[in-house]
Amino acid sequence: MPVLRVKSLILVFLLTGMAAQAEDPGLVQRALANEARAANDAQHLMRYRLRKSSPRLTTTKEICETTDGAVARLIAVNDAPLSAADEQREQMRLDQLLNDPGRQRHRKQGQDQDTARAMKVLRSLPRAFVYEYAGVGPGPSGQVAKFRFRPNPRFDPPDLETQVLKQMTGELWIDPRQERVAKLDGRLQQDVDIGWGILGRLYKGGTIVIDQADVGEGQWRIVHFDMKMSARVVFKIRVFDTTEDESQFVPVPAGLRYQQAIALLRDTRTSSTRNRSEFAGK
Repeated sequence: MPVLRVKSLILVFLLTGMAAQAEDPGLVQRALANEARAANDAQHLMRYRLRKSSPRLTTTKEICETTDGAVARLIAVNDAPLSAADEQREQMRLDQLLNDPGRQRHRKQGQDQDTARAMKVLRSLPRAFVYEYAGVGPGPSGQVAKFRFRPNPRFDPPDLETQVLKQMTGELWIDPRQERVAKLDGRLQQDVDIGWGILGRLYKGGTIVIDQADVGEGQWRIVHFDMKMSARVVFKIRVFDTTEDESQFVPVPAGLRYQQAIALLRDTRTSSTRNRSEFAGK
């Protein structure tokens, strides 16, 4: 499942079923309603910058959300603007996308399938965790309500996709003023077999950290995501070490089509000249 869909899923499922343990059950219920509503909101589309880092590569992209799915333009690699040749290849890729609507339809279908799988998993999650109210503390924009979560020993994962929930613990922060999730910090406390222990295993100690914030006009978005996981996939050991930072959020019109998004991404404000000046000195 793509990282962006995973992030949205995590934020929603950790709120599900918390009401009985919260000091203010209404707060959790309202926050859950707000997260679920935001996950299905197609009216507040955004354009933003995504910087994704791993030990081997860092990329920066301009992303524009549309009713046809998101469109991206690569603007930097390893914090350096694209060379003239790389910029030409990126423009050719956008031309191909513009001239072949089937490519974007295929991408949108993939996103829709991810959503359907996420919702299938979500239905089994209310009973996956036990939650404990942990008081209040300072957050990025004021006081937050904190909750600790741990696996529910009575939860029996119905499929491979939910196996990881059996071994995850952590902490969740909620902004009580806007009733939204401000932070999630989760950790695998034991190894998790996927594929009956033959196809793969996630190793204990893996972590996921998510920060979410109001990016303007009451719109909350994930602004930081950090995942560190070690796994055995068939006979190979793989390390997933990814950090994503999202910034420079700007609203775009509701109903924006992907062809219009490509034009926005090609606007002179995101030209290679501007990008070179922005990345200079980094």
